[in-house]
Amino acid sequence: MNFDFAAILVGLSAFTGIVWAIDALFFARRRRAAAAASLASENAVREPLVVEYSRSFFPVIFIVLIVRSFLAEPFRIPSSSMMPTLLIGDFILVNKFAYGLRLPVLDTKILPLGEPERGDVVVFRYPGFPCDGREERSGSRCGPSQQATPVPHENYIKRVVGLPGDLVEYRNKTLFVNGEQIATEPAGTFIGEGQSRDYTGHQMLREQLGEAGHDILLRPQTYYQRIGEGSWTVPEGNYFVMGDNRDHSEDSRFWEFVPERNLVGKAFLVWLSWDSGIVFERMGTVIH
Repeated sequence: MNFDFAAILVGLSAFTGIVWAIDALFFARRRRAAAAASLASENAVREPLVVEYSRSFFPVIFIVLIVRSFLAEPFRIPSSSMMPTLLIGDFILVNKFAYGLRLPVLDTKILPLGEPERGDVVVFRYPGFPCDGREERSGSRCGPSQQATPVPHENYIKRVVGLPGDLVEYRNKTLFVNGEQIATEPAGTFIGEGQSRDYTGHQMLREQLGEAGHDILLRPQTYYQRIGEGSWTVPEGNYFVMGDNRDHSEDSRFWEFVPERNLVGKAFLVWLSWDSGIVFERMGTVIH
């Protein structure tokens, strides 16, 4: 079950704030006057429990709402699609103002502050229908029979590969942007532990996409299979994204583009990692 946490925070902030305000405007004064005149017992002038809780929790809830909506939001990595950059069980922080400030729930941009750059790791609201992974794909995209039920509030995390107007091509496990092959160099063999052990033996490549390089994973050549190949021209106001675990990622190769309005923010830090216990060496890792 998926919850819209922003809507819950807005609702709780509104409820506690309204209860506190109504009491302060209309009832608190009467209680104080009654207590001062000693016309009522202590129990009769005591602040109602709902008011007490609202007055106590409103500032906390409101501050969490502001921080989460406009500054930084925590997320947990649930899948392997961004390995080796992000592992299952990583808890990350996402910069919510990197691409502009948006109103919570409505997601209306109120202040543009920047745009995604090629190579950014972004969190976004899922824009399409993924392949379910159990049926044959039609070409480089999912056919209608492979479309699964969308999850409106589910967040995905991928790397920006194509900007508006770019021509993105993926063939023979090689990425091309605007006709130029993205440079890669061997980075060894991946050795996984815990939840990552199934990917031990995958080939690691250092890819130079944007200013900072990053590692990607490919299946060993013995398991070579053409997956997600094709070419795409990115429309205005949209972005083409891919997972770093190229052979194990449902991304724009299958459900195409991420609209700008779906962007949540830019991932920038692993603040905690859990894999049958805390993985201390990953804490504080900067995401490139």
